[in-house]
Amino acid sequence: MALYRNGSFVADPWRSVAEGEDVPPSGHVVMPLDWWKAERNIFDGSNAPIGVRIEPGTPISDYAEDLSRLSLIALVFPKFGDGRHFSTAQLLRTRYGFTGEIRAVGEVLIDQIQMMERCGFDAFEIDNPVTEKQLREGSYTRYSQYYQPAVSKEAPAGTRPWLRRTN
Repeated sequence: MALYRNGSFVADPWRSVAEGEDVPPSGHVVMPLDWWKAERNIFDGSNAPIGVRIEPGTPISDYAEDLSRLSLIALVFPKFGDGRHFSTAQLLRTRYGFTGEIRAVGEVLIDQIQMMERCGFDAFEIDNPVTEKQLREGSYTRYSQYYQPAVSKEAPAGTRPWLRRTN
C-alpha cells in the first residue's frame, strides 16, 4: 500500500501488527484496539510511538483515555460507502484535541480525500490503483469553496458563513 501525506507519496515508518503477533521492541507500531487495550501495560515507561487501528462503529470513549499516549489513529474504511469515520476524525480533532496522525485505511477513493482532509485526516493508505494513479499524476479536481466549516485551516468567511474558502 502507498502512503499519501501532505500532497505526495512518502515512505511509511509504521508497521501494522495483527492481534496476537509479537510487537517489535522498537519502532512505530499500529495494532488493533482490542490488542492495545489488553496489552497496553507492557508499554508503561516506553517512549515507543504507538498507533491503534479503529474499526467503524467503535465509540471514541473506548480509547479516549489513551489518546495522550497514541501517536497515530488508523480509522478503517471497510467499504467506500461507509462514512462513519468522517465524524470520528472530526470529533478527535475538535472535541478531544487529538494532535497525532489520523490515517484513513481501507477503501479510500480519490473523491473522498479532500473531504477527509477537511474532517481532520492527514494521511491515507491508498490501495486502490485508480486512486493511486490519479494522485501520482495530479489528475483530479480540488475544490476551493465549501458550504460547511472544516477542522483544517481556512481563510475567514466574512459575513457569509456558508461560503468557506481555503487558503
